[in-house]
Amino acid sequence: MTETITGADDLETRRASYWRENVRLLIILLLIWFAVSFGAGILFVEQLNALRLGGFKLGFWFAQQGSIVTFVVLIFVYSLRMRVIEKRYGVSDEDGV
Repeated sequence: MTETITGADDLETRRASYWRENVRLLIILLLIWFAVSFGAGILFVEQLNALRLGGFKLGFWFAQQGSIVTFVVLIFVYSLRMRVIEKRYGVSDEDGV
């Protein structure tokens, strides 16, 4: 399903498309990061504290553990999505070393 974009497109168009996809992915992941760290850890902490997770208030859990877990997951998501994007644009490191 991942087709490499090459051929008729000139190099500058491919570069621009590659960076547009990269920046779009970064913006989405940063918005998720912001929502979890600032939103769940600070803004909505009182509402989340009404719920409990493993005996701890959910707001406290998000501020202490949830944000860290989310950050690590976002790193893996970024890595996996960038592999797909790099293969699509023919700039993958996996093909030749």
